[in-house]
This record gives sequence, C-alpha cells and structure tokens, in this order.
Amino acid sequence: MNLRCVSAVALACLVAIGCGSEDAGAGGGGFGSANEASTTGSSGAANAAKGSHGVTQAGAQDFGAFRKIIEQGKTPAPGVLDDLGFFAEHKLDYPKATCGGDLCMHGLVGTMNNMINGANCTLVQIGLNTPLDPDTLPRPPLDLVLVIDISGSMQGEPMTYVKEGLKRMLDSLEPTDKVSLVTFSSSAKVVVSGAPATEKMLLAQAFANLQADAQTNLYDGLFTGFQVAAKHQQPGRSARIVYLSDGVATAGMQQPGKLAALARAWAKKGIGITTIGLGTEFDMAAMRDVAEAGGGNFYFIDQPKGAGEVFQEEVKTAFLPLALDVKLTFAPGAGYVVRAVYGTHGWQGGPNGGIIEIPALYLAKRTDSKAPITAGRRGGGGAIILELVPLKGISETGVGKLGLAYVAPKSGSTKSADAKLDTPHKPGQVPAEGFFSAPTVEKGFVMLNLFAAFEMATQFAWDADPGAALGVLEAIEKPAAAWAAKNKDPDIEDDLKYVKLYAGILKNLQAQSTVKTPVVLPPDPWPYGD
Repeated sequence: MNLRCVSAVALACLVAIGCGSEDAGAGGGGFGSANEASTTGSSGAANAAKGSHGVTQAGAQDFGAFRKIIEQGKTPAPGVLDDLGFFAEHKLDYPKATCGGDLCMHGLVGTMNNMINGANCTLVQIGLNTPLDPDTLPRPPLDLVLVIDISGSMQGEPMTYVKEGLKRMLDSLEPTDKVSLVTFSSSAKVVVSGAPATEKMLLAQAFANLQADAQTNLYDGLFTGFQVAAKHQQPGRSARIVYLSDGVATAGMQQPGKLAALARAWAKKGIGITTIGLGTEFDMAAMRDVAEAGGGNFYFIDQPKGAGEVFQEEVKTAFLPLALDVKLTFAPGAGYVVRAVYGTHGWQGGPNGGIIEIPALYLAKRTDSKAPITAGRRGGGGAIILELVPLKGISETGVGKLGLAYVAPKSGSTKSADAKLDTPHKPGQVPAEGFFSAPTVEKGFVMLNLFAAFEMATQFAWDADPGAALGVLEAIEKPAAAWAAKNKDPDIEDDLKYVKLYAGILKNLQAQSTVKTPVVLPPDPWPYGD
C-alpha cells in the first residue's frame, strides 16, 4: 500500500519526508543522465514538449477541495489532500516520446536533500507520455449518461454551476453522440434516455429545468445510471457515466463501499464512470473511490467556469483510454530500499519493491509547464515517485529496475518495456549541487516536498499542535520560493500561495489559543541500515 500519513499520531508523518542519511549534502540543481524505459536519447525539458503529450491516471485530477478549505480560512482534515490529485495538477516535461509505441515510460533519478529538514533523499520518478496528439485522435461515438444530484443541498449556487457546465458541454459533443440524464434526490428518475446530441434544444431545456429538493440517495442514482447506460450500450460505441453530487448519502443504501463495488462491477462490462464533487461537504472518499474503481476520473469544482471545464475535458479526452490494465514494476538496487510511493493508489509492495496496477491511462490536457495558468491547473498529468533510502556500506551504483506492461485498447495486445536506473554515485553519496538525471526530476522533488509539508502540517494541526504545523510550512516556504523564483514555474508558484495562506491560518490559531505550542521542525526520520 502507499505509505501516506494516515496515523492519528503526528510523528507518523515523518515518513513523508524520509530518506534520512548521515551523508546528506547540500541540495541543488545539478543534472546528470540516466537510462529511460523509452530508450530515447538525451533527456530534458528542451526535448520534451514538442511532439509528445502527457498521460494521466484514472482517479483524482485535482486537489481543489483542499485549496477551497484553506481559502475559507479553515484547516483541512487528514485525508482531504490526495497525492494523486496533488500531482495531477503539476505539468512535468518528460523527454520526447520516441519509444516507437503509443505509450513511453521514462525512469528518472534524483538525489538531494529534502527541503524540510535537510535529510538525504533519493527519488525514482516514473513519467509516462505519448506521441499521439489528442486533437487528431478520432474518438468512438459516445453514449453519455449524466447522473446529477438534485437534493436540497444543491439549491442556489451549486445548481447554477451544474447548469452552466452542462450547457457548455453540449458544444463539445459530436453529432453521433447520445445523451441520457438521470437525476436523484430521495430517489432516482430518468429524465432523458438516449437523446441524440443534435437535439440541443431538448437537452438544454432538460438541464434548465433541474430543481433541487429532498434528500440524497447516492446509490439509487448510480444504480439507475448504470441501468440506463447498459440499455444503450452497443459495440463500437463508448459508454460512460458522469456522476455528480455535493453531499453524503442521507437516503437509501448508505454504505460507501457499495458504490465502489457497483462501479467496479460495471467497469468490467465496459461502462466507465467519472465522478464530480461540489462544495466541501460531499463524501470525498466515496466519490474518489467510485472513480478509481470504475477506471475514471474524480474532480472537484467550486465555480461555474470550473464546471464547464470539467464536462468539456471529459468529453474530449477521458473517453479515449490510451492504455488499459497497466502494470509498473520496480525492484530497487542492492544499495536501496523503498520507503514510500506517491502519485498513485495502485502500489502493492514493500521495501524490496513491488507493482503498481492502474486500470487505465488517459491523455492529459496541458502541454506546457511554463504557460501561465489561465483556466485551471487540471490536466497536468503528474508523476509517480518512489522514495528510496540508501543502505550503508554498499558500493553498487545501480538504483533499480523498472518494468512496464499494458494492454493496447484498439488491438487488445500486450505491450512491454523495461529499464535499468543508475547514478554516478554510491548509495548515500550526494554531490554538493545534488544530482538530477533530467530537469523535470528537480520539479518532482520540489513537488513532493510541498505535498509532504501540506500533509504533515495538516496532521499536526489536526492533533492540536499548530506550532509544529507552522514550523513545517515555514521550513518549506523559503527553499521552495527560491526554486520557483529561479525556474519561473506556475505550478509551484501557485502551491506557495497556499503555503502562505495555510501558515496564516495556523498563526491565527496560535494567537487565539491559551496554550502556545512551540514552532518547531520535526526531527530527522530514521534511516534504514543503521
């Protein structure tokens, strides 16, 4: 399983900034080289952008709910921040996709000091991209079933968001597409069944007539949506449910696990699902789990513009899986063990390696990591990062071995690739400037440090220790800001905005509390091999 900070004891969060070593040197920005599974030539951002497109996993596509809670001046609960969703909002420029297939894997390495307490850290960053252009790929005709929560909590602004998003979505549909609309409150109702996308007046009127009332029967809405999708499912067409809610189940079957089980069963029959949460009161774990079980995406939206973007993105890219039944394997070299894996929920393994299983991969939207963020950060693609701990007394420089296997959706054939990862240094040896096999690893390193800081601060704050939480955020802010100033990266700059907002909230908590917890840094995590 993914070793994330879920313990009620805040010190358990030290694992998130691990890779402790007595041989830590100064972090920095030096670059070297490493083998890549795509067997492309030179690495680096200069070769990455043109002719290649990012790839994203099914599951959370943003960490908007976490940001929204901070914007409201509140402290998020543990579990709100999701590493997959956080990473998905970061665009990483991988080497050009010249592996000869539709999916290219890049295994990259970085060794440096973490930004929170300076302990030595070795990372393996797995990047995936494709030479395919989403704008030129024909997608199959779509049978889209919209399952919309119209319970009482949707009154007002939430319903406005949904209506605006649905209206904008109509312009992204193809004439061969068909649309169904299922609404649910205390029970579910089929409003439109299999209407051609050309019937825009009919669909627009159905959207405009949505009215909020009564309780929330999540299961009945989802079950009815799958029944409608099955009714219209045909060979050669893509069947998909978009399931939207702003609350938790208050009527009908109220076990969240039943929703994921339902999605998993229908995914095996070829009907996928995307889930969308509104506001900050919806059942985030349930909606996220349903999307992952169904091989689809999970989004958070908090404004009309965001709703339109999500619906349009789903129609354009999410119904075109690039790879199915993806399996990534990793075995560390003799001088390392795996401490934790981030950016995926599919990890199964331990210190000596393991496997990552991903139901589906899709094309990511964003193409340029340096472009200003004007329409939201979703669609970056993210990365999978393995955090390694060096063992003492090992001279072998091999970092590990990567393997990739996946099923090509069109042919049904299995494709594979593998790579050996290496550095010029022995385990635990770090040059003063650090070592990065490609520039994008350095961004991945900063990204992981920011995620760890957010997660640790959240756990400390939840355990009534705002001083320790503030200490973590203050520790990360200065080095991350220095990196962002040097590299002009919009993603990291936006992350830092929330570091400052969060720190402000914690300072207010300190000021209001009769017991002042000291602002301190966490101690070094314990390394393997002592």
